[in-house]
Amino acid sequence: MTLSPRTVRGALATVVVAAATIGVALPLNATAATAGGSGLPLGDPDLAETRSSQELARGVTLTRIVRGTEPAPADQINTTTRGPWVVSVLTIDPRKAKGHLQATYGPDLARVEKTSDLVRSAGAVAGVNASFFTFTADPLYPGDPVGLGISDGKLLSEPLTDPAEANLLIDAKSNKVIAGHLQWSGEVRNRATHAELPLEFVNHRPVIPADCASLPDQTTCASPGDVVLFTPEFAAATPAGAGVEVVLDRRGCVVSTATTRGTSLKAGQTSLQATGQDTVALLNVASGGCLDRDLKVSNEDGDKVPLRSGLYGVTGRYRLTANGEIVVPDGSGSFFDRNPRTIAGTTPDGKIVLATLDGRQTTSVGTTMDETAAVAQSLGLRNSINLDGGGSTAMALQDGTLVNHPSGTGGAERAVGDAIVFVPGH
Repeated sequence: MTLSPRTVRGALATVVVAAATIGVALPLNATAATAGGSGLPLGDPDLAETRSSQELARGVTLTRIVRGTEPAPADQINTTTRGPWVVSVLTIDPRKAKGHLQATYGPDLARVEKTSDLVRSAGAVAGVNASFFTFTADPLYPGDPVGLGISDGKLLSEPLTDPAEANLLIDAKSNKVIAGHLQWSGEVRNRATHAELPLEFVNHRPVIPADCASLPDQTTCASPGDVVLFTPEFAAATPAGAGVEVVLDRRGCVVSTATTRGTSLKAGQTSLQATGQDTVALLNVASGGCLDRDLKVSNEDGDKVPLRSGLYGVTGRYRLTANGEIVVPDGSGSFFDRNPRTIAGTTPDGKIVLATLDGRQTTSVGTTMDETAAVAQSLGLRNSINLDGGGSTAMALQDGTLVNHPSGTGGAERAVGDAIVFVPGH
């Protein structure tokens, strides 16, 4: 993994927010679980638990679960067994719901927007934040996904080789959701000469080798660099700097070649950027012709995943449940400690569940990875993953109203890279 632009963002830095309240009241069907009842597997078994539900649309239900009644002492948020915990659960029944689930990243891939804005702009019933993203590691392109990104069948960001990455695939046409870990390969090939060049990234700023950072002409660099494919979805312009950039039209034929990087792509165009020694290889492959692009995505078993219309993909960290069993590995450090969480998964009967667990607050302490997996299992999720959390955790309704209470100061909502939303339809 190239460090700067691909380092996982620091969403889980410790912040304690006191005296928070949930943003939306759900007055319908309120019930209280008695001590020892079948509540969430969080904290002491005698904790009181209340649940209230609201039908947002046909087949789309929002449930608020509050476990524990007393605010936690600020210095015991990470250790208390008395809670409280506030969990918001969005359940979509594809057999009843009119519409489709999809991912959305807003105007372009590289910028960040609040989950509430992404939900509202998509005209969605509701949605949650989704992928881990570059954030402060690359201020120029903070929304760039760290891991898989697929939008309507287009691979916009490649999955990592890191086994901790967990991917969620969404088929918007059937409303089927699959959790797992994907693999990929990519290359370009000159149609006339058959020269080939492997791709290292899709829509990520290439890194210039450290020993060649001062060279304006990267073709004189002796160290390997990066070869990156850029699509118009990335940003208003491709990353600028030393290196080589080749712009291709919709047929894959060379439109222009430059010995510096940075350009605005027109509709249907793509570009290839290279740094370091790879600049020479790119110039050779692109010389005097048209290029075929070959992007392949496969699942854990090596089976091909067709990149077709209606397919979306987002990236998380760690699977929570697989075939009904908890599969979170042992771990330590801030990521595994109690934090706000966003999770996604499916039940055995095909329902889709998106949930947020508020944290770092005296009114909702958050969950460890083990506790998060236990909650997912308790909610009936046969397969589920942990999406981006911490200050990114957010659930919003169609008008932009927040359902949960983010952990930012004063409940401030963070701008994120993308969101999973349910869009109404026929």
